[in-house]
Parts: sequence; structure tokens; C-alpha cells
Amino acid sequence: MTTLTAPPRSPSASTGTRRRRLLPRPKGGAFYLMVIPALALFLLFHTFPVLQGIYYSLTNYAGYGRYHYVGLDNYLNLFQDNRIWDSYLFTFQFAVVATVLTNLIALAVALGLNGRIRFRNTLRGVFFIPNVLAILVVGYVFNYFFSNSLPYIAQKLGIGALSTSILADPDLAWVGVVILAVWQAVAFNIIIYLAGLQTVPEELYEAATLDGAGAWQRFRSVTLPLIGPFVTINMVLAMRNFLQVFDHITALTQGGPGTSTTSVAYLIYTGGLNGGEYAYQTANAVVFFLCIVVISIFQLRVLQRREGSV
Repeated sequence: MTTLTAPPRSPSASTGTRRRRLLPRPKGGAFYLMVIPALALFLLFHTFPVLQGIYYSLTNYAGYGRYHYVGLDNYLNLFQDNRIWDSYLFTFQFAVVATVLTNLIALAVALGLNGRIRFRNTLRGVFFIPNVLAILVVGYVFNYFFSNSLPYIAQKLGIGALSTSILADPDLAWVGVVILAVWQAVAFNIIIYLAGLQTVPEELYEAATLDGAGAWQRFRSVTLPLIGPFVTINMVLAMRNFLQVFDHITALTQGGPGTSTTSVAYLIYTGGLNGGEYAYQTANAVVFFLCIVVISIFQLRVLQRREGSV
């Protein structure tokens, strides 16, 4: 008589079957209970205000009282308002200068902190401190420095150009805002660049050194191409953040002297909430949002194309 025997089950198969029996099957109700509250909060506090703002931008709403539909009048008036043009010009100039300076300084510091130096971990923590400080508090400290300490030191040293507060000079006030913004933003960018530098294999540096490459050649041919994605991240985030500059101006100049340091975000706040231009500045905010989106996409395309060509 012939006896048929089944092939023995492999341990992995039996273990997998037992594990599937032990693990409870995900229930659809639990999934929706986790997703729906988060989605509802997002719609309530993000999507709904955006749609409401777009609606108000098509009216003459002043922030209170009655209002009526005016169509695209607010948007058309934006292009005829010198305040708007001046604020956009200042904002874009400030953002470009601050973005370039921040990334150059952050990359230089990150290269130093990535080397074999004493107290490296301690220094990394010290350089990150500006990122965790409240910018308004630090801004008032810088305000005192620019308005009192720096002029006093300049007078003692006989430097006439700095003997008065640069924040009171329409031609120099923006420099103070840039210094504060760069000082605070460099800390975060250093961390991103350090993360990128630590992904570069040491063997590549050793091979480049054996080929006779100097420090600059190693940086240009090895380091920079390999940290390209990190450069892209820092450039895009820095530009976006600087375009929205607000706290720095509030603490240092409040848009002055005159309107020389009035950014778009600061103008939207002062005009919309304090100036009775709620609908008008809401239209300004919509246009500014679109500008930031377009600039960010353009940066990503250009920098990513450069990554591929390096």
C-alpha cells in the first residue's frame, strides 16, 4: 500500500502564518477615526481660511461692518499702488541678499565643524542656539545694539558713518534687518549642510588627494556635487522664509524710516488689521502667495537641473 505524505512546512512559512493569526486585522472604522479628525482640523484652520480670504479679496470688506462684491477691483488697484511696488521691491531684494549670505556663511561654518577639530560637538550646539531663540526677543536686543552700543563704539573709534543708529538711516536700515535675519537663519542651515557633508565618503577625499587635488578642487569636484540636494533644500527654504520676513522688521524698524523697510508681510498686517484695508490687503496676500509658489517652483527646477548637470 502506498502512503502519501505531505511535505513538511518550512519554519518561515509556519511562523508567518502564526504571526498573521496573532495580529488583529485593521478595521476600517479605526482608520477613519484617526484620519478624519486631522483632516477636519486641516480643513477648518487652513483650507477654510484660505478660501474665505480669497472671497473677501473680491469685496470691499474693511474688517467690520457691511460689505459688497467688487470683483477684481482690489487686484487691479494693487498694480497702481506705489506702496505695494515698494514693499515688493524691498522684500525681493532683502530675500535675495539674505538667502545668498545665509547659505555662504552656513556652508563655510559647516565645513569647519565637519573637520577634525577640538570641541566639535560643543561648537555644533553653540552654533545652533540662535535657531531656538525667540526672534522678537533677539530682535529687541539687536535694536538696542544698533541704536546705542554700536554708535557709542563708533564714536570712540572715530567712525563717523556709524556714529548714529543705522536703523534711523533710510539707506542703511535694511542692513540691520539683514544682519539679524542672517544671524538667526544660519543656525538651521548649518545643521542641513552638516547632514549633507556627513554623507560624503572619506574614500573620495583620499582618492582626490592622491590624484593631487587641492582643498578647493576637492570641494568643487567632490563635496559640492554630492551635497547638491542639501543646497537645494537650504536655498528654497531660506528664500521662502525671507520672503515672509515680519518679526525682524517688527522688532527693529517697524517698516521705517518712512517705508524704507516695509516688507509685503508687514504691509499686509498693518494695512489689513490696523488700516481698514482688510479686503485690499487680502488680495495682496493672495498675489504674494502665488509669487512665493512660483519662485519656489522656479528655484527647485533650476537647482535640480544643476544637480543633474554637475
